[in-house]
Amino acid sequence: MANLPREITAAQLRTLFSEAGQVASARIVPYLHNEQPCGFGFVEMKSLADTKKALAIFNGRTINGRLLAVREERPQSKSYFGSRNRKSR
Repeated sequence: MANLPREITAAQLRTLFSEAGQVASARIVPYLHNEQPCGFGFVEMKSLADTKKALAIFNGRTINGRLLAVREERPQSKSYFGSRNRKSR
């Protein structure tokens, strides 16, 4: 999700999303250079039904004056760089 208030903690995020069901995990993404929250986070719900409920409840919801952008994360396809076992010419 994006546009999280910078002061929110992973524990608060877990508590917030528990409104939608059982939360498996919650984490806040920090900036690499200073470890401060950058406004992004991930919440994993324990079931697909809870995931869909969380999307319906929290996408577009305002938290501490910030409009949340919540979407379901899809597995990324693997991309390959460089040689792919190409035959020598």
